[in-house]
Amino acid sequence: MALSPQWLDELRMRTTLSAVIGRTVRLTKAGREFKACCPFHNEKTPSFYVNDEKGFYHCFGCEAHGDAIRWLTDQRGMPFMDAVKELAAEAGMEVPAPDPRSAERAEKRASLHDVTSAAQQWFVDRLSSSEGAEARTYLKNRGFSDRVVREFGFGFAPSDRQALKNALPFDESMLVEAGMRIEVEGKDPYDRFRDRLMLPIQDTRGRVIAFGGRILDAEAHGPKYLNSPDTPLFDKGRTLYNLHRAAPAARQSGRIVVVEGYMDAIALANAGIAEAVAPLGTALTEHQIELLWRQVERPILCFDGDNAGQRAAMRAIGRVLPMLRPGHSLAIVRMPAGKDPDDLLRERGTAAMEELLANPESLLDTLWAFERDAMPLNSPEEKAGLKERLLNHVDAIQHPDIKALYKRELLERFSNFAFPPRPPREFKPRGQWQGGFKPPPPRLSPETAARLKHAMSGGSRDTLSSAVIHGLLRHPGEIARHEAALSRFAARDRNVGPAIDSLLAAAEMLDSHAQSPISLPEGLPAPPANTRFAFLDKGTDPVNAREDLAEAVSLLVERPALEAALAEATARFETDPEGAFAEQQRLLKRKLEFEARLGHMASRRAASSATKDRDSAQGTEPAGGA
Repeated sequence: MALSPQWLDELRMRTTLSAVIGRTVRLTKAGREFKACCPFHNEKTPSFYVNDEKGFYHCFGCEAHGDAIRWLTDQRGMPFMDAVKELAAEAGMEVPAPDPRSAERAEKRASLHDVTSAAQQWFVDRLSSSEGAEARTYLKNRGFSDRVVREFGFGFAPSDRQALKNALPFDESMLVEAGMRIEVEGKDPYDRFRDRLMLPIQDTRGRVIAFGGRILDAEAHGPKYLNSPDTPLFDKGRTLYNLHRAAPAARQSGRIVVVEGYMDAIALANAGIAEAVAPLGTALTEHQIELLWRQVERPILCFDGDNAGQRAAMRAIGRVLPMLRPGHSLAIVRMPAGKDPDDLLRERGTAAMEELLANPESLLDTLWAFERDAMPLNSPEEKAGLKERLLNHVDAIQHPDIKALYKRELLERFSNFAFPPRPPREFKPRGQWQGGFKPPPPRLSPETAARLKHAMSGGSRDTLSSAVIHGLLRHPGEIARHEAALSRFAARDRNVGPAIDSLLAAAEMLDSHAQSPISLPEGLPAPPANTRFAFLDKGTDPVNAREDLAEAVSLLVERPALEAALAEATARFETDPEGAFAEQQRLLKRKLEFEARLGHMASRRAASSATKDRDSAQGTEPAGGA
């Protein structure tokens, strides 16, 4: 079915958000809004607000944000379409009907759900029977509590090749299509899972769609773990084990942990770490990464500390590099050598695991360390090979700003590694021997000054961009530091771009360590007055000014990318309403964060101004000089 943006907007307009949220949360009127203690995290003072006019809720504590649809999917755990149908029924709107082919496929899937549901109940019954004694002993030895055994639906498949077939009242063809039986030409079909500890694999709605089986007899033939094949219900590349339980927990904790196997995920849940998921026998796919990013912006990948674990980490990094976008990445945790999460939990307890998860490596750090340690680096040729491998990874990144930043960071690390800096010699200009020598302030060439004045008068009247340009003139040593980001921005912005290009051209003629302001050319528009930017105040501490300027440059570069991503998400509503909706909600949250960062700069400037006023009243000199 096609849910157009217009139809969804109409649904939101007809829905009173406070009425929907008020069913499960006690709301108190606060002016034109409602407030409450946030249902997504524990708090004593209300920081959760509901605005019916704007149609969204927002928590200033945990940053939970969304509309009525998002409330039902996040707080009540409903699938997107179920949430839409419930709100549409209350609003008196008719949901667009699916096409006949979609209805036929849905009916077929429903019948296969009956098969997997019945098989799951039968496996659970077998575990509690005399046949499941060995499996129960295994679970006890693993330390799994009765609650976890019930919650995760452990079962047992007997060794009889026809046991499941004889127990379930379904046609052979349905059992084969659901992946429960194997059909071989010229032979009788037989049960796929035999003499194994069984685990159901569930979709995001908690419905059983497949199974995993662990062998109990270490000397038996066959793989240690066996999963269902791909079926109309189950696509292993688009499924994450335990996501339906981990997603609500991840929204509470702000993190999601990806481990290598489902027994590791269950071990973490048994230890109280509920936000753990696992791929199903394959490396992470693009779709699985997108599923993770819908929960948190920086999932934690937890790999074994051996060589196989390092290779798995690099496969995941190789898959995610082309997908990187602002704010979205991966964090990496490597277990101690020879240990998996279950080993660590049993030997050192939950605190040791939490300590590892609290200090993950960034994707960039992991990439650098892996390539640096991949082979010896004793010759120029070997060092050149390291640089080539790093640049090959950079080339895989599609986002232009992230690509430029990765390139700069990795090349800087390579340079520091390959060419360690020598200790600088102490040298003083002759004027300093006599005391009081100060180099004259740098000046722009007449040609550069003319281009800058023309560009500033033509299109850069926007407060943020004008402030950044004046900030770079005051702190010219920062131009080279932000060269890559500014170059990318200048190429995309026809209004501010020429002014940025003029500054970049001027920077090539300046001392790279210059800290004195560039003399402003006559006729250049004045910097914004009464703004939030502390780096425009002459009395601001130089270190603080440069930090504020770096933040402003980051905001300037991020703004067009954020606006373009919002437009792209809106355009996707026709073809992917659920995915586009989730992406739009995430981007709107980032837009709020963008505005908050601007506001934070204002608060820093206000604090700086208050300090200067206090120092002036006390007759002291503010930090940073006149």
